[in-house]
Amino acid sequence: MSENNWNEIIGGFIAIGGSLFLVLGSIGLVRMPDAYNRIQAGTKASTLGTILSLTGIIFIVPDWFGKLLLLILFVLITNPVSSHVLARAAYYTKVPLTGITKVDKLKETLEVEESRKAHLKKVRIQKEEE
Repeated sequence: MSENNWNEIIGGFIAIGGSLFLVLGSIGLVRMPDAYNRIQAGTKASTLGTILSLTGIIFIVPDWFGKLLLLILFVLITNPVSSHVLARAAYYTKVPLTGITKVDKLKETLEVEESRKAHLKKVRIQKEEE
């Protein structure tokens, strides 16, 4: 077999692996209990699946390396950022967490920030009174 055939075989296996991650991500969207878990499952699986699929295409069509690398970088940057924005928007519009959720780190962080602001305001008022 020639080197080109080996590249196509390797690229095909990598692309199939990426497709499997995309399928698993879509199953995760259905199986997860709330919006936040769905966002997380969908984003991680779609990011990895897309990157693997594009990497497989790089092996199959090496002439497209530059274009596909730019696509990979674009997906690597935009997918996590967009999912973060969606999750924050869902949180601030009070989309409920599932009943089995044990920890809400964002709520804890916001409470700490509020108490810190209140403390700083109190200190500022005391300094003004002196």
